[in-house]
Amino acid sequence: MQRPEPTGRERQFAENQIIVSKTDLKGRITYVNDIFCQVGLYEEEEVLGQPHSIVRHPEMPRAVFHLLWQRIRDGEEIFAYVKNLAKNGDHYWVLAHVTPSRDLQGNVDGFHSNRRVPGRAALSVIEPLYRSICDEEDRHADRKQGMQAGIAMIESALQARGLDYDRFVLGLAAQA
Repeated sequence: MQRPEPTGRERQFAENQIIVSKTDLKGRITYVNDIFCQVGLYEEEEVLGQPHSIVRHPEMPRAVFHLLWQRIRDGEEIFAYVKNLAKNGDHYWVLAHVTPSRDLQGNVDGFHSNRRVPGRAALSVIEPLYRSICDEEDRHADRKQGMQAGIAMIESALQARGLDYDRFVLGLAAQA
């Protein structure tokens, strides 16, 4: 499936709606709810079996996804602000809560994500931060070096605020 060109238009969804998806260990979509399909403009059949990155917006820092995958692969949950891409190229912001799913023996067998509408006050902090991280990542010809530079920027921003990642994200969420 070809990724659409971003339009710059933002899609909205209601505060009482929750976008839900589940993936296998490789990040392939195994379940989506109706809200996922409505907001992303997809039919369920189009996304099942596809990599979840199908909704990844190109203006999302790779460093944020690196942190997200590192945490959930370690069996931890994470909250993150994510800019997603709809099928038509529009974007929508979410506050994602991603958790590992476990089988009956307690082994991680996939991932579950609930996404809510983020507060505008939080996005006023996140958008310029993500833009500067993307700019830094793009300055490097080597993608891995760019991502490492982005991770260093996140760590520096957190250190300057005297916060760890979770306190930073949840503190912004509390401003809503």
